[in-house]
Amino acid sequence: MRSDQGLGAALAAEHAAVYAYGVIAARTTGRLRTTATSAFNAHRARRDRLRTLITARGGTPSEPRAAYALPITPSTAAQAVELAVLVERGVTAAYLELAASDDADLRRMAALAMQECVTRSYGLRPEIEAFPGMPSPLAPGTGTPAPTPSS
Repeated sequence: MRSDQGLGAALAAEHAAVYAYGVIAARTTGRLRTTATSAFNAHRARRDRLRTLITARGGTPSEPRAAYALPITPSTAAQAVELAVLVERGVTAAYLELAASDDADLRRMAALAMQECVTRSYGLRPEIEAFPGMPSPLAPGTGTPAPTPSS
């Protein structure tokens, strides 16, 4: 796998996450706004590190779009949480590609970024999802998803 492709995918995901968390923070209050602002800052810091890394490797980092189509435009706290969880899952999936790099430093960076995303997502909605790219567990002999324990 070419690491520049993985870096570009991760950067694109971070650009989108920064945008989405800006929307979430603008449409929420209290603890949820504090959480969204913290996530915004974390994704912005990762985005900036990726831009620096791409430049240091001789590449040209992509610029963010002016706007992104969001799967949900939050008008309630529940919708804001839903969007944030979707964002974290999307960013986790983007770093999964980078985790396949031949470069151990890039793999480590990707693993840490994925861990942070999963931790944020779990803090918003305490549930465990199958690892990105992995199929849901099937009930033995049924071909249907097995029930998962709830907390």
